[in-house]
Amino acid sequence: MKKTYQHLFFDLDHTLWDFEKNSEMTLRRLFAEYDLPSRGITDFDAFYAQYNIHNDKLWDRFRKGFIKREELRWKRMWLTLLDFKIGDTALAHELSTAYLEILPTQGMLMPGAKELLEHCKGKYVLHLITNGFETTQLLKLQYSGISSYFNEIVTSEKSNSIKPNKEIFEYAMMAAGALPEHSLMIGDALDIDVLGAFNAGLDQVYFNPHKKAHEGSPTYEVHGLADLIEIL
Repeated sequence: MKKTYQHLFFDLDHTLWDFEKNSEMTLRRLFAEYDLPSRGITDFDAFYAQYNIHNDKLWDRFRKGFIKREELRWKRMWLTLLDFKIGDTALAHELSTAYLEILPTQGMLMPGAKELLEHCKGKYVLHLITNGFETTQLLKLQYSGISSYFNEIVTSEKSNSIKPNKEIFEYAMMAAGALPEHSLMIGDALDIDVLGAFNAGLDQVYFNPHKKAHEGSPTYEVHGLADLIEIL
């Protein structure tokens, strides 16, 4: 690397913590425990696909300030049920509560995540910047066994801001005692992690495991976390 960094700021979901696998395992459990086939949802893959569509759309609305946290949490389930002609608001709330209780107890990490953190430990001061909810994210770190690696854990709730707004990055740097020129942000979302860090004056690593085509210009781009070990 051309610059000497002191502080590394990581995204959590999809970067270190394998959100897709952990979410799928959680939804499979709910699918069975709530016997959704008996309610007319016979295909888990279809249920899973529709849930992800609504989750992505609602998260986008949440980041833009159009909806509140509680609306995001239950409406993604409600809209998914409606796709299967199940207009059961109480069930949607039950599924939402159970999902949020089970999800953070899943501990699957992205390939190479633990090795990367071990490599960086002692060389840099490590922090997290995440849009996830405070309690949920802390539980994810605990159950996946990586909480001890991080000095500052900055969530959107704690900072009263949200990526890609530069305020959350400024809050994180202030909490960490870090300067932008000595800091590097590592995340999987070009329009959230990379753009937000750029606007706050930080260099960025775009973690792009699926090799998505894009027109962005991150400071660095890697397709696997092992690639990041090579350059840190």
